Amino acid sequence: MITVQPKTAALDKAVPPRMGERTLRNPLHAWLLVPVLFASCSCLAHGQAKYTATRAGDLQLGAGYTNASSDYVPNRIAGYSGYATFDFREHFGAEFDFHQANDPKSAVYERTYEWGGRYVRRYGNDRYRPYVRAMFGRGVFNFPGNVANLAYNMIVGAAGMDIAVRSRINVRAEFEYQDWLSAPGITNGLTPTLINVGVAYHFPAGNPR
Repeated sequence: MITVQPKTAALDKAVPPRMGERTLRNPLHAWLLVPVLFASCSCLAHGQAKYTATRAGDLQLGAGYTNASSDYVPNRIAGYSGYATFDFREHFGAEFDFHQANDPKSAVYERTYEWGGRYVRRYGNDRYRPYVRAMFGRGVFNFPGNVANLAYNMIVGAAGMDIAVRSRINVRAEFEYQDWLSAPGITNGLTPTLINVGVAYHFPAGNPR
């Protein structure tokens, strides 16, 4: 969603720099791209195969709270999130995530849409499910004073755990790293970090096929 599309030169002058802006950017997206591509390709490949003998798809839909270091304003920002996971193999699945984090002291907010693959392990009779995920996405940044509202490409890595507290209720805690790729308005990119907690309704795996 882009509500303002200023010219590049005008935008770079109008957008205030973030505190302690870097003059050199560590190209983390270069090495983050490797696990993203690996996970995405692995998930697509497994999705074409038959389900395992013990699972026929495992779905959860959840919502939660997000607290983030924006890499733009000095204070932390917070908001809400939503997520959906579908594990089509015992250890491999796909995930979609949404985050909205707002700065209470200004008009700044970061809104993200993420999709990609995940790898999950299962312990304690399937109660504890630690996972990692690697994703692509789009991040929408609203600049101070509402001078611009622009979208950027991003790469995401995260690690966390889903815990089954009831047969159909899971809780989640995770750490997430985002790499917003450089573009007009954020010429050195952004690298926000997020703490996410949530609760999800779990649709158990069906009968094997």
